[in-house]
Amino acid sequence: MKKRMASLITFGLIFCCSSSTWAHPSKQKHVEYVALGDSIAAGMTPYGGYDESYPDMLRNMFQRSNSKLKDYDNFSISGYLSEQLKDDVENNSRIRKELRKATHITITIGANDLFQKLLSEPSTAQQGIAAASSNLNTTLQTIDELNPKADIYIMGYYNPFAYYPEEVQDFLVPLFESLNHEIEVRALENGDTYVPTAHVIDSDFEKYMPNPEDNHLNVKGYKIIAKEFWKVMKKDR
Repeated sequence: MKKRMASLITFGLIFCCSSSTWAHPSKQKHVEYVALGDSIAAGMTPYGGYDESYPDMLRNMFQRSNSKLKDYDNFSISGYLSEQLKDDVENNSRIRKELRKATHITITIGANDLFQKLLSEPSTAQQGIAAASSNLNTTLQTIDELNPKADIYIMGYYNPFAYYPEEVQDFLVPLFESLNHEIEVRALENGDTYVPTAHVIDSDFEKYMPNPEDNHLNVKGYKIIAKEFWKVMKKDR
């Protein structure tokens, strides 16, 4: 899908994946998959440990689909900010090497930029969103320079504040909706694919985010996220 839709995008009117065609996975010569991001992509669980991440699950889906999975690297790090990911893509020689070879790239980034501002000074929350948006744009542009043929998929976040009282959510949820909007805009502007997840997690959040004191998903939740990515990945092959 990379760049094919760039000429069709009109801000706010065209949604990704609407014109993709289906193809049998065996037509894919090979897959080299790179995952970038924060604790969500790293597979952090609601109780502080790590389990199978959604990129791990996507790797397994590639293997089961008759695609020839040649390589898989997950460079995601818990707590990562968009600035740190941008720096990796611009300067980390190992990551840059793998990005140059990648056929598929997934990115989950931006939430920690917002969290950092909320924890330090809530009134500056929009600054965190602006930083995430700008850094993501640079990251996507840099990846495109390294590898213009790679298919790139950027995740939109679910509501991490689902357990909070309604009066608090009235302040917090619009901020996350704003963050997701910026992520979607940057994805579309760069000819990449935005993958929303709120619609599949939020309606049953207690099942997928069982710890009220933590906003990470369990394995069931990550499986749902992986399925959302897989839906659009199948369309692009």
